Amino acid sequence: MLKITSKHLEVTPSIRERIEGRLEKLSRHDVPLINPHIIITQEKQLFKIEASVGIPNGELFAQAKSENLYSAITAMGQKLQKQLNRTQDKPTANRRDTPEHIEEAVVLDEEEFEDEEYAA
Repeated sequence: MLKITSKHLEVTPSIRERIEGRLEKLSRHDVPLINPHIIITQEKQLFKIEASVGIPNGELFAQAKSENLYSAITAMGQKLQKQLNRTQDKPTANRRDTPEHIEEAVVLDEEEFEDEEYAA
């Protein structure tokens, strides 16, 4: 259930559709979005949009400002997408200290010590 709060601005159906479209792109990752809450604020000629979306293993938060409301929505959606990608891909990311790299380092260290003994 999407909750949209606005300050100094009326949420039109086109704005709601644009926000829902951006959140649908997040749902492509097969991650349930828990209580997404969007806050839209208009400050003079600047639109500020904040999004707080719960996911099973944490929470995503993004904030964007722009003179154009639709570009602010797009920027906010891209930030959420980037955070979701990071949280989803983190367990499978390649790490430097995998057992293969550790074994290679041990073999190289032993060879260096053998060379030093022969040099002395």
